[in-house]
Amino acid sequence: MMDEVDILCISAHPDDVEISAAGTVVKHVRSGRRVGIVDLTGGELGTRGNADIRRREAEAARAVLGAVFRYQLGLRDGFFRNDEESLMRVVRAVRRHRPAVVITNAITDRHPDHGRAASLVAEACFLSGLRRIHSQHDGDAQEAWRPRAVYHMIQDRWTDPDLVVDTSDLWPVKLQALGCFKSQFHDPDSTEPVSPISVPEFLPTLEGRDRGMGRLIGATYGEGFTCARPPGVDDLISLA
Repeated sequence: MMDEVDILCISAHPDDVEISAAGTVVKHVRSGRRVGIVDLTGGELGTRGNADIRRREAEAARAVLGAVFRYQLGLRDGFFRNDEESLMRVVRAVRRHRPAVVITNAITDRHPDHGRAASLVAEACFLSGLRRIHSQHDGDAQEAWRPRAVYHMIQDRWTDPDLVVDTSDLWPVKLQALGCFKSQFHDPDSTEPVSPISVPEFLPTLEGRDRGMGRLIGATYGEGFTCARPPGVDDLISLA
């Protein structure tokens, strides 16, 4: 089934994945894993750009990352809630793609959508595994499916990670993916209002954070994640 992936990134806005997990996505794609991206909203309330521009930018970034697909669930930016309709949209996506791992937003963050998305996606991943919840895709009944793990990105606010992925050689690719979102980041020629991520200091700050995460594991760059359930390992010696 070509819809199936190893890792499914489900986040509130286009560019969430690129800011916080681009290196992780590229690293797994290059190792032969299939990765898909689902944006809950179109980011239509963003200070800069608009939904159409951000959709085109997101698709360009998908190609840079090597994800096998990217689409939007159509929830309302800024106004989606953890209700049955929203949960079922995510449940259908999880059952359709049957990932081993889901990556989603930070549990708490500056943007309230991030925390809401984190809760929504985590709950939907649990519900997706309940066989008495019925769902369909393209008219066909879906089987229950629960990912083995849900990992939360670290976004605007520094959070001590539960695990860090070594992305040392992937910062240039991450910058390339971020560069696809021209409407969102610093552009000296832009006449649009300034946002927290469009200031010139944002990308250097992001690089500093990734260097800080890398330093925790003795690497040049890293991307950190938190999780509700600690990951299990078979071999302590294999840990960095």
